[in-house]
Amino acid sequence: MATSSRIRVMLSSRCNDLFSAEERTPLTDVRQALKKEIEAETLFGAKPFKVWINEDAEALDHTEDSWDACLKQIRDCDVLIVLYNGNAGWAKNGADVGICHAEYAEGLKTSPGKVRLIELPVGDPSSDLAQAERNSRFAAFKNTASGFRGGEVKDIPSLKKQVFKALFDAVLAQTRRGGEGAKGGRFDLGAALEWSRLDFAGRSSAMAFEVAQALLGRPQSKKTNDQLLIDIAGQTVLAKVHAVPAAFSVAAAREPVGRPHLQDHLDVSELDAAGGPLHFVACHRTVTETQATNLLGFPDATVISSPFGVYVADKVQKMQFVFLANCRDPSQTRLAVQRFWEWSEQAGESQYLADRAMARARIVSAIANEQ
Repeated sequence: MATSSRIRVMLSSRCNDLFSAEERTPLTDVRQALKKEIEAETLFGAKPFKVWINEDAEALDHTEDSWDACLKQIRDCDVLIVLYNGNAGWAKNGADVGICHAEYAEGLKTSPGKVRLIELPVGDPSSDLAQAERNSRFAAFKNTASGFRGGEVKDIPSLKKQVFKALFDAVLAQTRRGGEGAKGGRFDLGAALEWSRLDFAGRSSAMAFEVAQALLGRPQSKKTNDQLLIDIAGQTVLAKVHAVPAAFSVAAAREPVGRPHLQDHLDVSELDAAGGPLHFVACHRTVTETQATNLLGFPDATVISSPFGVYVADKVQKMQFVFLANCRDPSQTRLAVQRFWEWSEQAGESQYLADRAMARARIVSAIANEQ
């Protein structure tokens, strides 16, 4: 990512389309007005924002076409605001995704936390078959990405209000994430050092406690009969917390965790009105996809790596694991839990996670009946 003395904001949208059938202002005029107003904002007398729109971009040499230039700006910006009107934009050929679709996808791939999407009034369907197909692919992608949408936009003043709100939210959220990350920048001082002084048993207990407390902080969560019950997409799910108090490659740290899903049937009494279990594994260091699937017992599973760690789900037996990486101190441990929930909600995974948990409870009950 390029460095700058100012916060780099990119506005991604169509340029030549009209804002709406009623308000027939070209979007390029709206974009230029937004750029002017955002850059005029001050903080303690200084202007913190620099807005990039392709209308004001400098001419490029022949080594870089406009497609590559736009995607480079996506990667370099600090905040990406996508103005979605249903039009995917132009493509290099009819079968490709449109440039607006590509910019949104690149932003989510590069850094989903910096992306904000605002929905404009959707224009009339395109009479061009290839363009209509691109628009349909963009709409399907937008719906699955489940990004920040903001409030309803009906006119240009409400659009500006939502853009400013999204920009404020993005700056605030990234400042908080940066502050949380800075707390764990060193592991030779403070709480991280205190945890390092503990033996495996003490450190494992401290890690598990912080994960449990972070989970209990969620709405509708509770602890009953020493079991932790959390709410996911409106479903009550039994959460089991484990900890690996050293590098995952250290057998003595990993072996006490074992394969806890093989003991799920022992908790069948808690599954009468709950799904799961859903296993959370706090890892003192990093965790790889291979290490996660090795604990599961086989590689043929849904495996997702993310800033929080690794999520693993078995498609057949519905077992689920959340491996939380770099739980070196209380702040980093709680941040890993927070990042997991942010990912599950942003990716639209929460409902799938809840559905798997309910299916797992039925499977566990069947196993228990056979014992």
